[in-house]
Amino acid sequence: MTEVALLAYGAGNLASVRFALERLGARVRPVSTAAGIAEAERLILPGVGQAGYAMGRLAALGLIQPIRTFERPLLGICLGQQLLFETSEEGETPLLGLLPGRVGRLEPGDSLTVPHMGWSRLAIRQPDPLLDGVTDGEWAYFVHGYVCPDGPATLASADYGGPVPAVVRSNNRWGCQFHPERSASAGARILKNFMELAA
Repeated sequence: MTEVALLAYGAGNLASVRFALERLGARVRPVSTAAGIAEAERLILPGVGQAGYAMGRLAALGLIQPIRTFERPLLGICLGQQLLFETSEEGETPLLGLLPGRVGRLEPGDSLTVPHMGWSRLAIRQPDPLLDGVTDGEWAYFVHGYVCPDGPATLASADYGGPVPAVVRSNNRWGCQFHPERSASAGARILKNFMELAA
Protein backbone atom coordinates (compact mmCIF):
# COMPACT_ATOMS: atom_id res chain seq x y z
CA MET A 1 0.00 0.00 0.00
CA THR A 2 1.35 3.43 -0.95
CA GLU A 3 1.98 5.75 1.98
CA VAL A 4 1.45 9.48 1.57
CA ALA A 5 2.59 11.96 4.22
CA LEU A 6 0.19 14.89 4.58
CA LEU A 7 1.70 18.00 6.14
CA ALA A 8 -0.41 19.06 9.14
CA TYR A 9 0.75 22.58 9.97
CA GLY A 10 -2.46 24.41 10.74
CA ALA A 11 -3.05 26.02 7.33
CA GLY A 12 -4.60 23.31 5.21
CA ASN A 13 -7.82 21.39 4.77
CA LEU A 14 -6.50 17.94 5.63
CA ALA A 15 -9.77 16.02 5.86
CA SER A 16 -10.89 16.24 2.23
CA VAL A 17 -7.39 15.50 0.89
CA ARG A 18 -7.04 12.56 3.24
CA PHE A 19 -10.41 11.07 2.29
CA ALA A 20 -9.63 11.42 -1.43
CA LEU A 21 -6.29 9.63 -1.01
CA GLU A 22 -7.79 6.88 1.12
CA ARG A 23 -10.48 6.27 -1.50
CA LEU A 24 -7.63 5.62 -3.93
CA GLY A 25 -6.06 3.08 -1.58
CA ALA A 26 -3.35 5.19 0.03
CA ARG A 27 -2.27 4.94 3.65
CA VAL A 28 -2.19 8.58 4.80
CA ARG A 29 0.12 9.69 7.59
CA PRO A 30 -0.22 13.27 8.91
CA VAL A 31 3.20 14.76 9.72
CA SER A 32 4.12 17.97 11.52
CA THR A 33 7.82 17.55 12.36
CA ALA A 34 11.11 17.65 10.52
CA ALA A 35 11.62 13.96 11.36
CA GLY A 36 8.21 13.11 9.87
CA ILE A 37 9.11 14.88 6.64
CA ALA A 38 12.50 13.17 6.47
CA GLU A 39 10.86 9.74 6.77
CA ALA A 40 8.19 10.39 4.13
CA GLU A 41 8.13 8.48 0.84
CA ARG A 42 6.11 11.32 -0.71
CA LEU A 43 4.70 14.50 0.79
CA ILE A 44 1.64 16.67 0.15
CA LEU A 45 1.68 20.33 1.20
CA PRO A 46 -1.96 21.49 1.38
CA GLY A 47 -2.86 25.09 1.98
CA VAL A 48 -5.78 27.43 2.49
CA GLY A 49 -5.85 31.04 3.65
CA GLN A 50 -3.05 33.59 3.60
CA ALA A 51 0.52 33.02 2.48
CA GLY A 52 2.01 34.93 5.42
CA TYR A 53 0.11 32.89 7.97
CA ALA A 54 1.04 29.61 6.27
CA MET A 55 4.75 30.50 6.12
CA GLY A 56 4.59 31.61 9.74
CA ARG A 57 3.20 28.22 10.74
CA LEU A 58 5.89 26.39 8.77
CA ALA A 59 8.57 28.55 10.41
CA ALA A 60 7.17 28.06 13.91
CA LEU A 61 7.25 24.28 13.43
CA GLY A 62 10.76 24.31 11.97
CA LEU A 63 9.55 22.86 8.66
CA ILE A 64 10.84 25.31 6.05
CA GLN A 65 14.31 23.81 5.61
CA PRO A 66 13.08 20.19 5.74
CA ILE A 67 10.63 20.98 2.93
CA ARG A 68 13.31 22.77 0.91
CA THR A 69 15.66 19.79 1.14
CA PHE A 70 13.02 17.07 0.63
CA GLU A 71 14.24 14.93 -2.30
CA ARG A 72 11.24 12.65 -2.93
CA PRO A 73 7.93 13.56 -4.62
CA LEU A 74 6.31 16.69 -3.18
CA LEU A 75 2.91 18.05 -4.21
CA GLY A 76 1.62 21.47 -3.19
CA ILE A 77 -2.15 21.97 -3.40
CA CYS A 78 -3.86 25.38 -3.85
CA LEU A 79 -1.97 27.76 -1.53
CA GLY A 80 0.53 24.90 -1.24
CA GLN A 81 1.42 25.41 -4.91
CA GLN A 82 1.89 29.14 -4.35
CA LEU A 83 4.20 28.48 -1.39
CA LEU A 84 6.61 26.68 -3.74
CA PHE A 85 7.55 30.01 -5.40
CA GLU A 86 9.94 32.73 -4.18
CA THR A 87 7.70 35.53 -2.93
CA SER A 88 4.06 36.57 -2.77
CA GLU A 89 2.47 39.96 -3.29
CA GLU A 90 0.10 38.92 -0.49
CA GLY A 91 1.75 40.71 2.43
CA GLU A 92 5.10 40.81 0.60
CA THR A 93 5.76 37.33 1.95
CA PRO A 94 8.96 35.33 1.31
CA LEU A 95 7.98 31.78 0.30
CA LEU A 96 9.85 28.47 0.01
CA GLY A 97 11.80 29.48 -3.10
CA LEU A 98 11.62 26.09 -4.83
CA LEU A 99 10.36 27.60 -8.10
CA PRO A 100 11.35 30.98 -9.50
CA GLY A 101 8.97 33.90 -9.54
CA ARG A 102 6.50 35.98 -7.59
CA VAL A 103 2.88 35.11 -6.82
CA GLY A 104 0.64 38.05 -7.68
CA ARG A 105 -2.88 39.21 -7.07
CA LEU A 106 -5.40 37.70 -9.50
CA GLU A 107 -6.71 40.49 -11.74
CA PRO A 108 -8.92 38.89 -14.39
CA GLY A 109 -10.73 42.07 -15.50
CA ASP A 110 -14.12 43.63 -14.82
CA SER A 111 -16.28 40.75 -16.04
CA LEU A 112 -14.86 38.12 -13.66
CA THR A 113 -14.94 38.01 -9.88
CA VAL A 114 -12.10 37.46 -7.41
CA PRO A 115 -11.55 34.96 -5.97
CA HIS A 116 -11.69 32.55 -8.89
CA MET A 117 -14.10 30.04 -7.40
CA GLY A 118 -15.51 27.21 -9.48
CA TRP A 119 -14.80 24.90 -12.38
CA SER A 120 -12.38 25.70 -15.21
CA ARG A 121 -11.00 23.58 -18.03
CA LEU A 122 -7.38 22.44 -18.01
CA ALA A 123 -5.17 23.06 -21.05
CA ILE A 124 -2.28 20.58 -21.03
CA ARG A 125 0.94 22.30 -22.10
CA GLN A 126 3.59 19.68 -21.37
CA PRO A 127 3.38 15.92 -20.86
CA ASP A 128 4.28 14.77 -17.38
CA PRO A 129 3.79 11.62 -15.29
CA LEU A 130 1.52 13.59 -12.92
CA LEU A 131 -0.85 14.24 -15.82
CA ASP A 132 -0.91 10.74 -17.32
CA GLY A 133 -4.48 9.94 -18.33
CA VAL A 134 -5.67 13.55 -17.91
CA THR A 135 -6.94 14.88 -21.23
CA ASP A 136 -6.96 18.41 -22.54
CA GLY A 137 -10.18 20.20 -21.60
CA GLU A 138 -11.00 18.26 -18.42
CA TRP A 139 -12.50 20.27 -15.57
CA ALA A 140 -10.86 21.17 -12.26
CA TYR A 141 -12.18 23.03 -9.22
CA PHE A 142 -10.40 26.28 -8.25
CA VAL A 143 -10.62 28.58 -5.23
CA HIS A 144 -7.94 31.29 -5.21
CA GLY A 145 -7.37 35.02 -5.24
CA TYR A 146 -3.66 34.99 -6.11
CA VAL A 147 -1.97 33.47 -9.14
CA CYS A 148 1.46 31.93 -9.72
CA PRO A 149 3.79 33.25 -12.43
CA ASP A 150 3.44 31.63 -15.82
CA GLY A 151 6.63 30.17 -17.25
CA PRO A 152 8.60 27.06 -18.19
CA ALA A 153 7.46 25.26 -15.02
CA THR A 154 3.79 25.36 -16.12
CA LEU A 155 2.53 21.91 -17.16
CA ALA A 156 -1.15 22.84 -17.49
CA SER A 157 -3.08 26.07 -17.35
CA ALA A 158 -6.62 27.36 -17.02
CA ASP A 159 -8.11 30.52 -18.48
CA TYR A 160 -9.60 33.07 -16.10
CA GLY A 161 -9.23 36.41 -17.83
CA GLY A 162 -5.68 35.33 -18.61
CA PRO A 163 -3.53 32.24 -18.08
CA VAL A 164 -3.66 30.61 -14.65
CA PRO A 165 -0.82 28.13 -14.08
CA ALA A 166 -2.86 25.16 -12.89
CA VAL A 167 -0.12 22.51 -12.62
CA VAL A 168 3.58 23.29 -12.21
CA ARG A 169 6.75 21.29 -11.75
CA SER A 170 10.41 21.73 -10.86
CA ASN A 171 12.37 18.50 -10.44
CA ASN A 172 10.66 16.46 -7.69
CA ARG A 173 8.23 19.26 -6.77
CA TRP A 174 4.79 19.59 -8.31
CA GLY A 175 1.92 21.96 -7.62
CA CYS A 176 -1.81 22.06 -8.37
CA GLN A 177 -3.48 25.46 -8.06
CA PHE A 178 -6.87 23.74 -8.06
CA HIS A 179 -8.12 21.20 -5.54
CA PRO A 180 -7.58 17.71 -7.01
CA GLU A 181 -9.50 16.20 -4.10
CA ARG A 182 -12.58 18.13 -5.33
CA SER A 183 -11.96 17.84 -9.07
CA ALA A 184 -13.82 14.63 -9.93
CA SER A 185 -12.11 12.14 -12.24
CA ALA A 186 -9.29 14.44 -13.36
CA GLY A 187 -8.34 15.21 -9.78
CA ALA A 188 -8.51 11.56 -8.74
CA ARG A 189 -6.26 10.65 -11.67
CA ILE A 190 -3.69 13.24 -10.62
CA LEU A 191 -3.66 12.04 -7.01
CA LYS A 192 -3.34 8.44 -8.20
CA ASN A 193 -0.45 9.42 -10.47
CA PHE A 194 1.25 11.16 -7.54
CA MET A 195 0.90 7.98 -5.49
CA GLU A 196 2.61 6.04 -8.28
CA LEU A 197 5.59 8.37 -8.78
CA ALA A 198 8.89 6.69 -7.94
CA ALA A 199 9.90 7.74 -4.45
